[in-house]
Amino acid sequence: MANAPPLVAYHDGDPFPTASTIKVLIMVTAFRAIDDGTLRRDAPIVISKADLVGGSERFGNARSGARYPLMTLIRAMIRQSDNTAANALISHFGFAAINATCGPAGMTATHLRRRFLDWAAMVRHNENVSTARDMGTLLYGIERGAREGIDTIAKAASCNEMIEIMLGQEDRDKIPAGLPRGTQVADKTGELTGVRSDVAIVEPYGDTPYILVVMTKELYDYAAAVAAIRRIAHDVNRAVDSRYSLSRR
Repeated sequence: MANAPPLVAYHDGDPFPTASTIKVLIMVTAFRAIDDGTLRRDAPIVISKADLVGGSERFGNARSGARYPLMTLIRAMIRQSDNTAANALISHFGFAAINATCGPAGMTATHLRRRFLDWAAMVRHNENVSTARDMGTLLYGIERGAREGIDTIAKAASCNEMIEIMLGQEDRDKIPAGLPRGTQVADKTGELTGVRSDVAIVEPYGDTPYILVVMTKELYDYAAAVAAIRRIAHDVNRAVDSRYSLSRR
């Protein structure tokens, strides 16, 4: 239920570095622009020198001044977590517009403050932050729009497309790895020094879709963190299945 308390919550209002999970907010900003007619799906987006991040999965060798279609950059930003693509979208929309999406999304503690792998900003501790509650609220808006066929934080068709994009995310070693084989998971992972996180819509088209957000910080043992995220996913899924089974009796 939209206004019901979460099944499980632990420090869900505490601030955490978002790493790449905040790319979902950038994607929502883009789809809202498509929905209101201010941006075409095939609009060419310029990659500037400030956007370039070496080692980016898809655009690591992109040249300053190159143009790519909007949807190409969105898919790369989510599915391969491409930082150059994300930075190009930040440059195109601007920090103010992306942060303004937090209001209609119901997010109260989320702030995009820097581009990805902006080392100068990181040294100044100018970090992108959010909470599990905020990220869960964002994903719920997407899931509800798609499931109920209504306009929420974006039009219903856009919510469906955002889920499809997230279903294609290539990093599957956190929440998806803790769930039964074949479980559909529309998620976005995030990794930084000391951070391993994952935010997900589990079984978005199933009988019992739910949102699961696991955020971490100040880690020293990454393998243990990933194992913990998988265990949380396993335990939460078991609790959801149990509650659903009881409700059908």
